[in-house]
Amino acid sequence: MISGKLVHLIESNWDEIASRVIGQIRREPQLTHVRGLAESELHEWGQVLLENLGHWLSAGNEDDLAEKYEHLGKLRCEQDVPLHESVRCLCIVREKMLDFVEEHILSKNVMELYAEEELERRLGRFFDVLTVHLVKGYERALRRAAMAMHG
Repeated sequence: MISGKLVHLIESNWDEIASRVIGQIRREPQLTHVRGLAESELHEWGQVLLENLGHWLSAGNEDDLAEKYEHLGKLRCEQDVPLHESVRCLCIVREKMLDFVEEHILSKNVMELYAEEELERRLGRFFDVLTVHLVKGYERALRRAAMAMHG
């Protein structure tokens, strides 16, 4: 895993990346509901994800990850945060992580460029999984709310 150094770079700078994510969320006018969430909550979710990225990317952690992001989807539904805003926030996290890595690769030699490309590919798959589980939890919460209203 050539991108391990880059994963460590992200983990050790999680606070700066999380701050960038929150800043972007605050600047995007279409994220009206997410902007209303407590900054401490957004920061904590960023910390859990970014500080433990290597753990999450390792094989065998899928069940824990699924549970955590299905819970987040449920929570966002209960907070009346539209699903598209929740998904957009995951996109922002991925973008800010990759932007941070890009800024910190200094020599741009072939191996570093390959590592960056490998990381991008791994993060693409990883964030696809996060998104699916976030949506799954959100949909489950919506169904429960609808059944409670009708039943």
